[in-house]
Amino acid sequence: MTFNELSTFFDSSPVSVLIYVIVLFSIIQGIRHGAVRSAGRLFSWAGRTLLTVLALVLAAPFALWASPHVQAWAQSVSSVTPEGELKWWTEMYYSAIYLISEFSLLRFIVLFVLSYVVASIAFSLLTVLLLPEKWRRGTIVVNEKRSSWVNRLAGGGIGLLNGAIRSVIVILILFIVVSLYPSTTVTAYVEGSSLYQKSVSTVIKPLTGSFVADTLPVFTSAVEKELTGIFQRKYDVVDRSIPSDIEDAAAAIVAKETSTESKARLLYEWVGSRVTYDYSKVENYEQRGIWHEQNPEETFATRKGVCIDYARLYAVMARSQGIDVRVVTGLGYNGQGGYGPHAWNQVYLPDSEQWVPLDPTWASAGDWFNPPKFAETHIEQSVL
Repeated sequence: MTFNELSTFFDSSPVSVLIYVIVLFSIIQGIRHGAVRSAGRLFSWAGRTLLTVLALVLAAPFALWASPHVQAWAQSVSSVTPEGELKWWTEMYYSAIYLISEFSLLRFIVLFVLSYVVASIAFSLLTVLLLPEKWRRGTIVVNEKRSSWVNRLAGGGIGLLNGAIRSVIVILILFIVVSLYPSTTVTAYVEGSSLYQKSVSTVIKPLTGSFVADTLPVFTSAVEKELTGIFQRKYDVVDRSIPSDIEDAAAAIVAKETSTESKARLLYEWVGSRVTYDYSKVENYEQRGIWHEQNPEETFATRKGVCIDYARLYAVMARSQGIDVRVVTGLGYNGQGGYGPHAWNQVYLPDSEQWVPLDPTWASAGDWFNPPKFAETHIEQSVL
């Protein structure tokens, strides 16, 4: 390696300085501990790293194998959610089971983490049973001559190796961050380091190939998509618990009806005529950025709310009577030539085998239970 090639490893960028500090610290640590102690610590660290990698390797295929079995179990549990008002811990339990049954990536991550933890604990117990404590701690030799300059010099060399390994790990982490977020300020700082650039081209890319650059962005996109799905289904999870007073009221409203459509319409008329639109809540959000999240029980008790509150209350009342119902969010016509954020419902009618829309928020302004031109004033964006 020529002097010019060697000089590319040295610059004053923050990332390069961080790597220099890591290497220098490792060398000083090696000199302090001496050759044998440094080697013992290095091999102890390497052993722990090997067991960690082995636990990760075992956890991944197990999580893939277990995922469909866990999904089937979670679906069977969530399908028999107790009716009526639930205790908060019971609601949390069934909400978690529901999310695990619905979202495959979340299910895999949960299984992967649990499998890794179990494997790590098992390996730790095995090392405690099979290896002497001094081997586990990396203190194989106790009576070494720490004052020997040869011993200290050799320790510094081992410390240099240890620092190089630590630096490669740091650079790999930075490379992953840069691959995931290529257009951020942090990425610009990282890529401004010639030491980072040289290390990536000579060490990281030959070891990882295109795996990190090609696979991680796809994985991140899948995670974001799943998180969006979880967020979109949040009301289906949060509102699974049906308070007894709401259930009793809904039962009284539809007591004389037998068809799903008649029940759905009566509940639509009740919510639309009993709940008053809360203009102060909208004003608070638009002018002060303050959003008051309220659950269906609050809406039922106060008889006040905005479109999402109407829709959530309707959904809980309909669900309490065995009606398949959805909360829909999107855009609603504002009467001034434009559209604004809005929420409404859909119910499934078994007789006609179709989902029909209804808007309890607009009930006081006309018949918005499955009207002919509903789609002309409502633009659906997501079903919660």
